[in-house]
Amino acid sequence: MAMLLPLAGCATGELPPSVRLPADAIPVAADPMRSAILGSAYALGQPGAPSAKLRAAALVEFMAADYRWGVRWNEYTPLTGLALDAARDEIRTAFGVAPGASPQAVADGLFGASRALERGNEIFLPPGLFTEPTQSLARLASPPELPVASRATALAERELYRIESERQSGGGPGGSGGGGGGAHP
Repeated sequence: MAMLLPLAGCATGELPPSVRLPADAIPVAADPMRSAILGSAYALGQPGAPSAKLRAAALVEFMAADYRWGVRWNEYTPLTGLALDAARDEIRTAFGVAPGASPQAVADGLFGASRALERGNEIFLPPGLFTEPTQSLARLASPPELPVASRATALAERELYRIESERQSGGGPGGSGGGGGGAHP
């Protein structure tokens, strides 16, 4: 019965929120999800360029949207989804994202700001995406610390390594490794 819940929204014409990554989101990645996890955990786990932090924040938006519907997340502990939701909330609050903004618009806005900083250009704020444009512009140019997002991406990274280790050792979900549980509501 629980597996039918995600499909119920689709029957009413609602599609799950998703985010398409731009071509330059993850340089030379054979596995975009793995690269999103590793790249965001790295960028948020240490001091770095503002553009890298914005790119990581956009990747968190992508992962938080994908977690509910992407079957690859089934092997991750359900705590990963809760952590990514909290990280997304922290990021949206920190940058002053308008309530109800679509995940795609947020990711595009953060990727765009990241690119602008990398190129030394002015940051373009999409109309209606930010509640206080002046404050958001200052925060995008110099991103605040994002401790919740840092912990969430570190958890996703640990889970990724756990899953890869279990696959290599033959443990897999339901085997001696445990920990899985699923992403779907």
